[in-house]
Amino acid sequence: MPPKDHLRHGPLTESCVHLCVDMQNLFAEGPWETPWMKRVLPMVERLAAAFPERTVFTRFIPPERPEQREGAWRRYFENWSQMTLSALPPHATELLPSLARFAPPAEVVDKPVYSPWTHPGLHERLQARGIDTLIISGAETDVCVLAAVLGAVDLGYRVIIPTDALCSSSDRTHDALLTLYHERFGQQIEAVGTEEVLRAWH
Repeated sequence: MPPKDHLRHGPLTESCVHLCVDMQNLFAEGPWETPWMKRVLPMVERLAAAFPERTVFTRFIPPERPEQREGAWRRYFENWSQMTLSALPPHATELLPSLARFAPPAEVVDKPVYSPWTHPGLHERLQARGIDTLIISGAETDVCVLAAVLGAVDLGYRVIIPTDALCSSSDRTHDALLTLYHERFGQQIEAVGTEEVLRAWH
């Protein structure tokens, strides 16, 4: 389904923050490479450059070793043992260089799981700043971005999805998520292009 061409709930103001999910070297190369991350990177850069001080970057941080996680996560990292910190090169978890230059003033939040909302204090810090709206970009549409979006909806944020600033390793599930947002979350999630987001963000 194509994106809507406008933000139905009005312009974006100082109460809006850009939450950029997991645009890291980890997903730009190697076994977890997201093939079209480079294609959406210019759009993510534009969002971060608009208001760096209103941008929060998340980073997915694997454990040093699989046994440091419990339950299904331990099994997951036993399967992906080459993606634990003990096996990865030192730069793997860093933000892509063209985004790292925005931090600071942008904030960086590390997380051990898909959702950023398990990070102690993120929601409270945003609330203390009077933030009620999130522009959510990044990788992957159908994994960590999905966790960020649904968590933000549950916490009551207005959620803006810049459809050309998201990437996935699966076109099919990426498209399915955009359809889901339009058809089932239309009151809480607005999916538009980056250009429209930037026009509306003051």
